[in-house]
Amino acid sequence: MTLVSDLVTFLGGVAPPELAEEWDNVGLLVGDGGRSVARVMTCLTLTGDVAREAIDRRADMVVTHHPVLFRGVKRLTSDDSQGAMLLDVIAARVSVYSPHTAYDSAAQGINSQLAELLGLADVAPLQPVSPAPQYKIVCFVPQESLESVQHALWAAGAGRIGEYSQCSFSTLGVGTFCGSAATRPAVGQAGRFERVEERRLEVDCPAGRLMVALKNLRLAHPYEEPAYDVYRLEAAEGSAGTGRMGRLPAALPLAQFAELVKLKLRIPRVQIVGEAERLVERVGIACGAGGELLGAARAEVCDVLLTGEARFHACLEARAAKLGLVLAGHYATERPAMEHLSRRLAAAFPGIAVWASETESDPLQWL
Repeated sequence: MTLVSDLVTFLGGVAPPELAEEWDNVGLLVGDGGRSVARVMTCLTLTGDVAREAIDRRADMVVTHHPVLFRGVKRLTSDDSQGAMLLDVIAARVSVYSPHTAYDSAAQGINSQLAELLGLADVAPLQPVSPAPQYKIVCFVPQESLESVQHALWAAGAGRIGEYSQCSFSTLGVGTFCGSAATRPAVGQAGRFERVEERRLEVDCPAGRLMVALKNLRLAHPYEEPAYDVYRLEAAEGSAGTGRMGRLPAALPLAQFAELVKLKLRIPRVQIVGEAERLVERVGIACGAGGELLGAARAEVCDVLLTGEARFHACLEARAAKLGLVLAGHYATERPAMEHLSRRLAAAFPGIAVWASETESDPLQWL
């Protein structure tokens, strides 16, 4: 049986919440982690019609890129559209999760997917972030309890390395101890020196899950006083961060690059800022409303910045700086990644049904 908490743990690996911007609201926003999940829908934005699709198709969970309850609320009523929608979602017991800017910036998140789609080389974050602290938990477990302790640590979010989960390493050894008269040892007798065959179990754990993992370890371990060590790991250079940059295989006129964007995103039009014939090779990417990364793109000597939308004055700034802009639309730059996420969820949880919303559409239409 798959639980909401299982999906939360998986999504936290795909888009670590610590990558989210400070102003954002990511994670499980509605729901009970202990409820079972058989059907999951992904979408870009949880609007009334998308919520109705989820309810009508008996989704147990919705993964929406843009968060609901983005700002603090003092009341939840049917007097406004969001309140009415959320009341319906809650009544149907549909859980709601949002990865938002954590998914934008993740190592295999939205901006990385756009870079791959365009065939960029030497891809790196426009604004790198320091990798989140990682720890290694080492504990010593009797052979017969190894599996239960492993599962307890994995359930807490430990043992994830990139796209792999339930990772651990164990070696056989001999542990020694002598309990006082006040002890009740699970193996051997109090007051007697004991030698016991044990497994040394090693599991990596993100900082945000460390306390939960240690609590689970103590609950699952048969010993009164489990022996364990916690080591902080040195962070290697990370591939996560805000935006992306990379090189095209060959320089293209800005107009031709815009045609490539249209082809890859399957959209009929884009807007550009800059001279159509100007050659571009070094590309910056910022999905959604990414105009605030103009400064970072200039600092990294990008020839063009691809984003969804930008303010008028940001476009003027780009023109003055002779930095090309390609505006492909907020929906077009982010919705494909939610379809990609539905496929990842389906592959990771083959026992549940997963689909990307079939109701959702871009609210902006060309005439």
